[in-house]
Amino acid sequence: MNARVLVFALLLTSTLGVAPAGLAAQTQAPGARPPVTGPGAAELRGKLGRELNQMVAQFDGVMAVAFKDLESGDLVAINADMVMPQASSIKIAVLVELLRQAQAGKLRLEERVEIRKAQFAGGSGVLQDFGDGTSAVSLRDLAALMIVVSDNTATNLLIDRVGQAHVNETLESLRFEKTRLMRRMIQPEEERRGVENVSTAREMAGLVEQLYRGKLLNANYTALALELLKNEKYETTPMGRGLPAGVALASKTGSLSGVRCESGIVLMEGRPYVLSVMTAYAADDAAAERAITDVSRRVYSYVERLAHSNAHGVRVP
Repeated sequence: MNARVLVFALLLTSTLGVAPAGLAAQTQAPGARPPVTGPGAAELRGKLGRELNQMVAQFDGVMAVAFKDLESGDLVAINADMVMPQASSIKIAVLVELLRQAQAGKLRLEERVEIRKAQFAGGSGVLQDFGDGTSAVSLRDLAALMIVVSDNTATNLLIDRVGQAHVNETLESLRFEKTRLMRRMIQPEEERRGVENVSTAREMAGLVEQLYRGKLLNANYTALALELLKNEKYETTPMGRGLPAGVALASKTGSLSGVRCESGIVLMEGRPYVLSVMTAYAADDAAAERAITDVSRRVYSYVERLAHSNAHGVRVP
C-alpha cells in the first residue's frame, strides 16, 4: 500500500485508545507440539549454527545475529553482545515507553499534538509534508506513523513527550544495559560526533520477546504494540522477504548509510521465534539487506521443519 495513502487512512479511520485484548501475548502458542528433541534435532540445530556463522563470516562488513525459538528456548547468538547502531529500530523502545506511560495514566493516547514546521525532521515519513499548524495528531496516531512508515518527525514528537531520559530509565530497569536512546532522529551534527542510538542483537531480541510475552505491558497495550509492529511486512522488509506469504512478522527495521538492521518476532503458527539481525560497516547497503533476508530465510526453514516434524524427523500435518 502506498505509504501516504496508509498514513491518511490511519489518521482518518483509526480508533483512538488501545486495541482489544485478542492478541494478548501468550507464553505458549496455541496448538504447539512439544519441542522436538533427540540426536536428529540436535544435528539440525548444529547445522543451523554453523551455517549462520558462515554467513556472518562471509558478510562484507560486520554482522550480528540473535535467534531464539520461543517454544524450545534454543538460542543462536553470533556477535550478539556487540554494540551496534540501531537507526529506526530503536523506535521499538520509544513505543514501549509511550505505552507504559499510557498504561500508568501519565498520558492519554487521545492527546493531540499540533504539527508545526519547526518540528519537521527529514528522512522517512510524511508529517514533514503537512502544513504548518494545520493539523493536530493524536499520540496514538503518531505512534502508528513512527512504526508503520518510520516517520522521523512523529518519533521526535513522541521522544519529546515521553522524555528521552525516561526511555533510557525504563531500558535500565529492564536490564537492557547496552540499549540506549542517545539522540532524536536526523541529527547530522551528533551523527558526525558518533552519537548513535545503540543496542545489541541479544538485547533487541530480548526486548521483543518480553513484549510478546506480556512482561512489559498489560494485554491490551501488548496487543496494540504488536498490531503496530506487524503491519504488512511480507516482501517489504529484509526479514519479511525471507518469509513465505501469510507468515506474520512484528518487527522494526533500521537504516543508515552503511547500516541495516531489523529486530522482531516471527509469528509462525504454533512456533513463534524472535530474530534480530544487525549490520554495520557494510560495503553495500543492498547487499546488507540481502544478507538479512538470507538469515531470515534460513532460520525460518529450520523452525518450520521442527514445527512440522515428529521426534524422528518425519513430516506430519
